[in-house]
Amino acid sequence: MKWWQNAVVYQIYPRSFQDSNGDGIGDLQGIIKRLNYLELLGINAIWLSPVYQSPNDDNGYDISNYQAINAEFGTMKDMDELIEKARKKGIHIIMDLVVNHTSDEHNWFVESKQSRDNEYREYYIWRDPVDGKRPSDLTSSFSGSAWEFDEESGQYYLHMFSKKQPDLNWENPAVRKDIYEMMNFWLDKGIGGFRMDVIDQISKDLENNVTNNGPRLHEFIQEMNQETIRQYDVMTVGETWGATIDSGKKFSDPKRNELSMIFQFEHITLDEQPGKSKWDLKPLNLVELKKVLAKWQVELGDSGWNSLFWNNHDTPRIVSRWGNDQNYRVESAKMFAILLHFMKGTPYIYQGEEIGMTNQPIKDISEASDIETVNLYRERLELGYNKEEIIKSINTKGRDNARRPMQWDNTQQADFTTSIPWLSVNPNYDRINVKQALEDKSSIFYTYQQLIKLRKENPSLVFGDFKLLLPDHPAIFAYERTYQNETWLVVANFSEEPTSLSLTDQSDKSQLIISNSTRKSYDLSDLYLEPYETFCIKK
Repeated sequence: MKWWQNAVVYQIYPRSFQDSNGDGIGDLQGIIKRLNYLELLGINAIWLSPVYQSPNDDNGYDISNYQAINAEFGTMKDMDELIEKARKKGIHIIMDLVVNHTSDEHNWFVESKQSRDNEYREYYIWRDPVDGKRPSDLTSSFSGSAWEFDEESGQYYLHMFSKKQPDLNWENPAVRKDIYEMMNFWLDKGIGGFRMDVIDQISKDLENNVTNNGPRLHEFIQEMNQETIRQYDVMTVGETWGATIDSGKKFSDPKRNELSMIFQFEHITLDEQPGKSKWDLKPLNLVELKKVLAKWQVELGDSGWNSLFWNNHDTPRIVSRWGNDQNYRVESAKMFAILLHFMKGTPYIYQGEEIGMTNQPIKDISEASDIETVNLYRERLELGYNKEEIIKSINTKGRDNARRPMQWDNTQQADFTTSIPWLSVNPNYDRINVKQALEDKSSIFYTYQQLIKLRKENPSLVFGDFKLLLPDHPAIFAYERTYQNETWLVVANFSEEPTSLSLTDQSDKSQLIISNSTRKSYDLSDLYLEPYETFCIKK
């Protein structure tokens, strides 16, 4: 078994986790201060969103120096201290690796712009105008064209995100060599691996407007593995928005020497209108959700490895999105936790998920911070959408929802900072916070703590086969995990209405493992489940 197969990873968005010096921005010393809390939760690894030097056009995903720490987060000495103190608590630090693009303030791009014959020119993707216009009609993920004109050299450069995030040219061996050296710099410091941002975009076929899963993608990742990863006992997870089962196997089959696992997002897009953007909403269909999750559980088999997640820094809070954050916040938050942590794969907890933090709706675009949200609002106004409709989409899917400061207690600014936070704290911190959760033995926190402990102690939850039950039931999400004559049954009422059902084949030796209700036992032949009621039985 690899250490990351029964591990649970906790994602920290550094700006929003804990401020230690009163400037309103979370930092590395703040994370160090909270390591005891994470140790109590029981997690094995921290996925740390970028802390590198950056002008912060895209909150750190625009890196200007890969081997320096952004001053607002601290120093390299602070980073070394975090790695060492986390290690002593059995916690690995997983760095966010952003190598599809850099900041336009990175020295490579500054040099690249100097002239067409500069040695760094080919570190990026430059093209001549076509008939006096852009080279193609490619659009950026942050709205508008993906091509930006440079007056000095008369060429366009490619940026699949902000114009301040030029895409690197992975076809250039010198680029790859420099990236591998940088990765080894961090691996030699003792980090536990990398989460690889939009890694499926590093190979492109621009002649055919292909910007992800390009022809050399797996060649590049295998080379990366050879030059860096394979020399260390680390985990790697690739962010792959367009992944299929087949490509998932290519990325994470141990025999191929690429990545440990990937994030696939098929389930996360199920409340979007097919063929449209994430902002075009439709209600979640539970039957579709079960089908997608079961497909990834079963078809990946032993030829790959799943990442299990509901939330991250790019997605809204799941308890607000698909649960009920008003009447059944605790019940639905625990339901999501139990459903996820008994599946096959490595679970990820996004900061605040373990206490049931919620989205915070805005009334006006002036309350938004995220570049993607602001650009979307402006673009849709120009297209004729009404303001209320755009705000509704933003409140449902906007990235600020996940990025509001961590809610530690009910004192001023939720004890995140002693000054004005970079992004406002959700007003519900007075009742949803870590202090309250730790004092309440029936809180969401202790459900997560118990689930993490169960994963570490039970190989069935790591390696067991997955079988979906009642695939067409509109309200019940039920499945079994089976391993070496041991079966675990998970049943969830994924709805706001009480539901009755009957499940046969109950063993006399059935043992209730966990539940989000106060019940001590369940009769599978005659089940009546309250809204969001969820339990696991070991047969």
